[in-house]
This record gives sequence, C-alpha cells and structure tokens, in this order.
Amino acid sequence: MSAEDKKYFVHASSYVDEGASIGEETKIWHFSHIMSGAKIGKHCNIGQNVLISSRVIIGNNVKIQNNVSIYDNVTIEDDVFCGPSMVFTNVFNPRSHISRKHEYRDTLIRRGATIGANATIVCGNTVGEYAFIGSGAVVTHAVPPYALVFGIPAMQRGWMCQCGERLDVRKKPITCTTCGDQYTLKNGVLKPLATSR
Repeated sequence: MSAEDKKYFVHASSYVDEGASIGEETKIWHFSHIMSGAKIGKHCNIGQNVLISSRVIIGNNVKIQNNVSIYDNVTIEDDVFCGPSMVFTNVFNPRSHISRKHEYRDTLIRRGATIGANATIVCGNTVGEYAFIGSGAVVTHAVPPYALVFGIPAMQRGWMCQCGERLDVRKKPITCTTCGDQYTLKNGVLKPLATSR
C-alpha cells in the first residue's frame, strides 16, 4: 500500500512494521514504533515516542500520549485515555538473565477508562469501564468500573461519572452536577441509570 492509499497518518520519523493493522483516521506522531501484528482501531491518536508491541489490541478513539510503551498481552478498549509516560508491564517478576515470555500476564483496560500521567498498571489486572486512575498511581489489583483510584499502591478514593467528574454518592439519586447523568450504587457497584450520551 502506497503512502497515498493509506487512510491513516504516520509521521516520517515513525516506523510501522508490515503486518500491523491500523484503522482509518488514526494519527501516529513522531518517533513511534508500531510492531507487526499490533491492531489499532479507528480515530486513535498515538503520541510521540510510543511503542506498541505485536500482541497488543487497541480499540477506536483511543488517545495515547507521549512516551508510553504498550507491551504484549495488553488490550485497550474504545475511548481510553493513556496519559503521558504512563507504564504497562507484562511480566510480574522480571529478571534480565531469565526469559519469562511464556509468563506474560494479560492486562485489560475497559472502555472509557482514563489513566493519568506517570501511572503504572501492573500486569494481570483489569481496569473497569470509565474508571479513573490518578497521576502517579501504581495499580496492583483490579479496578472496578467508574472507580477513582490513586496513590501507591492505588486505593479507591471515590467514584467518577462517564464525563470525568467526581460524583458525590452521599446524595440520592446520585447525579453528576456537570452533565446530569444519574447512577445507582449497590453493594459496592456503581451503575448508570440514565446518561446524556
């Protein structure tokens, strides 16, 4: 496929290996490397100095900011935001002198989640839909949908609306003061009642 036939943009300083799949209107900026076998959806924005390994799946409308490396066995669903210099791992107990490629752990980032700058997602965990990971957090366990977590290790500190605003769950019905979306909280599970989207 010639450069003119491609329906996505790749900056001249970046490399896209043959066999990578990239959706329409995705943009790949300076000094990035997309490896063979990687799957990237439509309308994504891949920032400067990003590595996407072979066994990575990325959905549609995903924003990956500068200096993010996404290693094998990471799956990112639609509408996810990965902040600058955040980190994914895929080996739980790495050693330079021992190959552990057969021990890679799967990491799943569900739809609409936000991962703040310099956060670390330790492999083998799922970040729930529309969860919000604060900057610098170290995620060592699964994060529930809509949860706000931050700290080292990351602990849940509240709940977030789909629009990215913190919810006051003390008031019923739980209503976002910004967009008006409503939620119910039962047995530690937050679910939308009605949304503006």
